[in-house]
Amino acid sequence: MISVWELETFYRKRDIVIIGAGFTGLWTAISIKEKYPKKSVLIIERSSVPLGASTRNAGFACFGSLTEVIADSEKMGWEKTQELVKMRYEGLQKIQTYFKNSEIDFELNGGFEILTNDDPLRRVDEVNGKLKSITGTANTYFLNQNKIKEFGLGKSEYLIENPSEGSLHSGKLLQKLLEKCHQLKVEFLFGTEVENIFESAKEVEAQLSGNISIKSNQLIHCTNAFASKFLDKEEIIPARGQIIVTEPIENLRLKGTFHYDEGFYYFRNLGNRILLGGGRNQDFKTEETTTFETTEFLQNHLEHFLKEVIVPNQDIKISMRWSGIMAMGSEKTPIVKQVSERQFCAVRLSGMGVAMAPKIGEIIAEVI
Repeated sequence: MISVWELETFYRKRDIVIIGAGFTGLWTAISIKEKYPKKSVLIIERSSVPLGASTRNAGFACFGSLTEVIADSEKMGWEKTQELVKMRYEGLQKIQTYFKNSEIDFELNGGFEILTNDDPLRRVDEVNGKLKSITGTANTYFLNQNKIKEFGLGKSEYLIENPSEGSLHSGKLLQKLLEKCHQLKVEFLFGTEVENIFESAKEVEAQLSGNISIKSNQLIHCTNAFASKFLDKEEIIPARGQIIVTEPIENLRLKGTFHYDEGFYYFRNLGNRILLGGGRNQDFKTEETTTFETTEFLQNHLEHFLKEVIVPNQDIKISMRWSGIMAMGSEKTPIVKQVSERQFCAVRLSGMGVAMAPKIGEIIAEVI
């Protein structure tokens, strides 16, 4: 039961309804309002704050480590891989044009990858050649052995540096995006779950709990790993990423963002603390879930990795643990398309939502 006041304001019909207030939903709303200022846009988010991966990630501003790019090129070919890297790279540039570094704690400290064998080194020149037109530099990736000692890393044979990568504060970036949405007159319903969707020739109806519904001309799914609820024909595999953060460490030498084992492990400094996540390749099946939990197995594994590789021979205490849910598929290309007459989706960001979402928003604004 709702009143006429609610029906004619909060629950009135909109031009566009977006489900999901994470990076993809917010950038999509911004792109649409910039292109069509007169369209009314409402974002519906089931949590009280954006959840999923956007507030539960590691805060990396990266576009792909060397081994990741090599693996993608072998799986998808160079053309698709270059397209993806370009989208991520330009997405990171866009973030920096919209917000000051200080507003989102953006730090261009470089991205590093630890290698345990020299196979990928043989392909550095080839990969750099393929990415030169995107990053505008002849050496996107280069070997930097001096920094292994400088950072105090253990179990690290080779260290590859990519100076075009950095880190940011995911919470602050989301808050800035929300501010931008409010400036553009995007409206929100937080703490509201869409339970059903009905589409007719004239409109789309999103059914909410409490026997309430909202109609719109178009509806866009931006719920990434949680989109399977309505998009059951798409290949969307949830992938949980578990994370630990240490207590402050005196004289921490580590600075930058780091990848290990094709990006399955990722860590960075957070001021004088270390944030470490990943390891799901140790337990793929368990981590194919949309449940926000941490497991004793992987948490212990991450702590072991911390003490062996990142800060050897130090007694480090853990202050926080959490997990976020990413969306994967058999290849890393996101699913951005029209799914019916009045519905669209932008999902499956393969753990690259920070970098991909700014550009995906632009694509959706074109498609609608």
